[in-house]
Amino acid sequence: MHRRDFVALGAAAVAGAPRLRAPRRVERNALWRPPELAPTDLVLRANAHAIHSGPGTTGTAMTLGDGPIGPTLRMRTGDTATIRLQNDLAESTILHWHGLRVPEVADGHPRLAIAPGAHYDYRFEVIDRAGTYWYHAHPHHRTGEQVYRGMTGLLLVEDAAERALELPSGPREIAVLVADRRVDGTGEFVYDPVGHERMEGTFGNVAFANGTRDAVVDVDTALHRLRVVNVTAARITRLALSNGAAMTLIGVDGGLLPAPVRVDHVDLATGERADLLVDFSSVPVGETVTLRSIAFTPPYQRGMGMGGMRGGEAGAQGAALDLLAFRVARAVREKPWVARPFPTIAPIDPSTAVTTREFNFVSRMMSHSINGREFDPDRMDVTVKHGTTELWRFINPSMFPHPVHLHEAQFQVLSRTGGRAQLFPWERGWKDTVLVYPEETVDVIVHFDAHRGRYLMHCHNLVHEDMGMMWNYEIA
Repeated sequence: MHRRDFVALGAAAVAGAPRLRAPRRVERNALWRPPELAPTDLVLRANAHAIHSGPGTTGTAMTLGDGPIGPTLRMRTGDTATIRLQNDLAESTILHWHGLRVPEVADGHPRLAIAPGAHYDYRFEVIDRAGTYWYHAHPHHRTGEQVYRGMTGLLLVEDAAERALELPSGPREIAVLVADRRVDGTGEFVYDPVGHERMEGTFGNVAFANGTRDAVVDVDTALHRLRVVNVTAARITRLALSNGAAMTLIGVDGGLLPAPVRVDHVDLATGERADLLVDFSSVPVGETVTLRSIAFTPPYQRGMGMGGMRGGEAGAQGAALDLLAFRVARAVREKPWVARPFPTIAPIDPSTAVTTREFNFVSRMMSHSINGREFDPDRMDVTVKHGTTELWRFINPSMFPHPVHLHEAQFQVLSRTGGRAQLFPWERGWKDTVLVYPEETVDVIVHFDAHRGRYLMHCHNLVHEDMGMMWNYEIA
């Protein structure tokens, strides 16, 4: 970190840091479960409207439909999606199908954003394996606010290999988009990154699950499948259960892992997903267990006093935040789930890479760039040959974390040097987003074998992305 950067950041933080507040009383609200729709001849209407998501909260949402987030799209590998985006917002927008490999015209590049009153037709075949994906707005300079206000939705893909595992389903499959928002005294959502927030990212002090403030969902004394997507603007969530029980991690961004892994926590940066099995069989009826983002000190804050910039509130990176409460409402007796062999994942041989490319994600002096250049929607930054394999090296020489996301490709994470200097269970399998802390270098291997065209690589911290930490790349 350069001294002048720290001084500038510190000055901005003092000016912009909120005052200490007393702990707020939490009143739980029933988790909203979006309607599940098949994406065939489907119209998604982007519009702005007020939503009442809990006592004292009536915020202006931007969503796809009438709920606090968009509908859940459930499909199978091999299906063809036909979706019309109707833009009834007062500003331009476009949708990106996060994690899916789709043709260029369906990927949601910002240059394809449509004006108010216009529509955009998507048609693509689902070629990816079963997994927890999501969709969200992707206009340049406005992705942050539109996602923050609800232009998001779940996208769940199924296939025969996953169905054969007989995982918990129906009411026992709980899929949630977790977000944090700042809520002002009138109950309105506040998104206005200023000062230090333009460098570190913006954080809220109130948790929302599927657009529900301080959400609770009733569960049985049984095994449940919990699919979690981090849709915050910048918060790294460290998922754990309030009773200290272990969870079973079965999948990440690109679907199932090669085998289940027992974990006591999972770290998810913006855009990342975790597919978990949670067992409530030993929890007495009437008790509540909470999915929390437990407190941690990000490595880049140690010794810097950075964690105090927001007065120790929940609105800070690494601060604790309760995300979703599970209220054990029904006692059941049934046979336990029996684990079956998971689908295998063939590792990509690093020796097949035809080249290694290095990308420096640099945040300095109120700017965010890749290899010294900010995003230009008309500039082609990288060209790769269709059908080849490359090693991409993400380097973070700056003082803030960067969750790096690649459109149109799932990759495998090979190594992390510097910083935390290890790979974690949630970085196995297929990924499309990987967290790179300051002073870390992360190598991923990518096979570009789907569609040709222009796609994006960017930091998924939404403030960084909107400020230009994004590049075009072409598969030719």
